Amino acid sequence: MRKLIMWNIITLDGYFEGDNNWDLDFLQMVWGPELEKISIDQLKSADFLVFGRVTYEGMAAHWKTAEGEIAELMNNIPKLIFSRTLNSVDWNNASLIKENPSSVISGLKAEEGEGDMYVFGSADLSATLIKDDLFDEYRIGIAPVLLGGGRRLFNGGISPRPLALVKSKQLSNGGLILIYNGK
Repeated sequence: MRKLIMWNIITLDGYFEGDNNWDLDFLQMVWGPELEKISIDQLKSADFLVFGRVTYEGMAAHWKTAEGEIAELMNNIPKLIFSRTLNSVDWNNASLIKENPSSVISGLKAEEGEGDMYVFGSADLSATLIKDDLFDEYRIGIAPVLLGGGRRLFNGGISPRPLALVKSKQLSNGGLILIYNGK
């Protein structure tokens, strides 16, 4: 059975982007060879990447013309784009889905598959998937910075739920990767 995995990098004070969409300068504080390897390994284990509209638009704008191993993986992995407002998607191997995200993800989780599904960014979509208890794992990178404002990854409206720490890894640049079991 496939797992649904959240992968996000946040600041120590809980923001996954600054005051504007794609205000992600803090990511440079944790990017380096260690995080690049983690990213490549995750992408190699993915059957699907899952995005909401805003994340899709930003990711597609960047990765469609990027080069390198990560770009090749990002462009070739099948992508599920959940949006009620888009009419089409034009990123390689991307499918637009207007149906209920939780129903679609539940169905895909039940199918046989060797790889997992990863949700990057997509805070609104993630909130829906959290409320419907669909995440099997939360992988959260912590950037060693206090941003002081922006958009939080975890907003209100989520019911309390205990998570079990599976693994932690300190990066040489001061970042931290935390992996929690969501079930």
